[in-house]
Amino acid sequence: MRIFRSSRRIMSTSYPDAPLGIRLVTALCGKICPRWQINRLLWFKCSVLTLTYLAYMCYHMTRKPLSVVKSVLHRNCTGVQIPPEFIHNGGEPPNDSTWCDYAPFDGSDSAALLGTLDSSFLFSYAIAMFFSGFIAERVSLRYFLTFGMLFSGIFCYLFGIAKVYDIHSMMYFVFVQAMAGVFQTTGWPGVVTIVGRWFGKSKRGLIFGIWNSHTSIGNILGTLIAGYYVEKDWAMSFVVPGFVMGVFGFIMFLFLVDRPEIVDCHEKVGDRRGGYRRIDDGRVGDSGGTSDAEESVGTNSEQDVNERTPIIGSINRTPVPDNAIGFGGALRIPGVVEFSMCLFFSKLVSYTFLFWLPLYIQSSTTLGAELSADLSTLFDIGGIVGAIAAGLISDYSGMSATTCTGMLALAAPALLIYQQWGALSLSFNICLLFVAGVLVNGPYALITTSVSAELGQHSSLNGNGKALATVTAIIDGTGSIGAAVGPLIAGLISSSGWENVFYMLIVSDILALLLLLRLVSKEISRRSRRRNVRIE
Repeated sequence: MRIFRSSRRIMSTSYPDAPLGIRLVTALCGKICPRWQINRLLWFKCSVLTLTYLAYMCYHMTRKPLSVVKSVLHRNCTGVQIPPEFIHNGGEPPNDSTWCDYAPFDGSDSAALLGTLDSSFLFSYAIAMFFSGFIAERVSLRYFLTFGMLFSGIFCYLFGIAKVYDIHSMMYFVFVQAMAGVFQTTGWPGVVTIVGRWFGKSKRGLIFGIWNSHTSIGNILGTLIAGYYVEKDWAMSFVVPGFVMGVFGFIMFLFLVDRPEIVDCHEKVGDRRGGYRRIDDGRVGDSGGTSDAEESVGTNSEQDVNERTPIIGSINRTPVPDNAIGFGGALRIPGVVEFSMCLFFSKLVSYTFLFWLPLYIQSSTTLGAELSADLSTLFDIGGIVGAIAAGLISDYSGMSATTCTGMLALAAPALLIYQQWGALSLSFNICLLFVAGVLVNGPYALITTSVSAELGQHSSLNGNGKALATVTAIIDGTGSIGAAVGPLIAGLISSSGWENVFYMLIVSDILALLLLLRLVSKEISRRSRRRNVRIE
């Protein structure tokens, strides 16, 4: 097969620094079809996009089981059928409504204890995220992801075997959740940095929007797997996702190419048609977006050159900085603070749904635990559509902050409508839940992917390519603090009425919107200036 591009090369080319699986594939191709030529760049881009997609899908798949299993850890047992083995062993028929609950979640404080489990995961995740990005800039991301996936799978498995070994210690569950949160932080800085290294800025919003569906697909798979086992043996709701996570971690070790240079696909940043490209007076919006960005692989090869660069002086240009950026430097990048705080409230809303939606559906409708879990996946399906829509709008308009603000403005009334009328009928619930998923997850997905990648390669960094993981970790880490706060508050106030939880989510949504207004005004004014320049 021949693809007519300059990157065409025989597949049997040797890459001594490549992962073991890649070397085995290339050696095998050399023996079976030695003259087979492919577009190496396209082939490796597709493999990286697929592997990182599967990796983060697994990360979210292992986060979801607890939200499903909550409905059986504590419930009203009066309508639950007594197991045959209980009667055969000579036990007295239970006469209370908590006989089927799992201690220590069988008391009146069960909602607070379950909220504590969510918080132990999310607070450890939020704190560790800031360190994770710092580490990711300085180590091999292939080892980083492999290590994180293996241990994330192990701690997911450990939660499930508590039932097998009859463990009822609250400290055990808190410890397992906290450690799972720590190792889950290896996922996001790792996959975003790798994709950012391989893909340029052209149509980045669309690429990241489609790629970011791994979050929702992982949630859906985790819900369906946990829902299948939840009423049979809830231990398997954790064991199966944990095992799958470990398997995919080993696949990452074998096949993931974390840097283009490893397989000789490194390209210089710049316009391939020549050495120059136009930059609008060097000005870039505070949101980090550029309207005329180049398609490139790698970001630390060559500084930008424009029509104002002296021809003779250009031979003495300062080398591109190649040192990993610190937290202070990352926070000084325009737009990082605003988007970080916006994500705090956006992720608060999204993760409250992630951890409490199945239980809310079960308590507000007549559906059982399994059907409530299945119905909750519509929120994630809506999230896929929302992420792609937000990416498309952002690419077309070049206004990331305005795109997020518009969707957040629609999300607040959508949440109120769902709370008021979602339980009227199943069809109403389905439609409103899907719309809420689109509007809530769209801004969240755009900020954590395309916006983070843009800010991590901002013009103020002068071509330094070692800021992406740190910027991503700061933005997602700040958002993760909100993700920890949301489910905790939901667990505390849900006993006083679910409407109070929704009021909290609506207020959070409005605050996220307000935090971006400064960037929105700058995007609008910049767009107006460009329009005036075209007219003149």
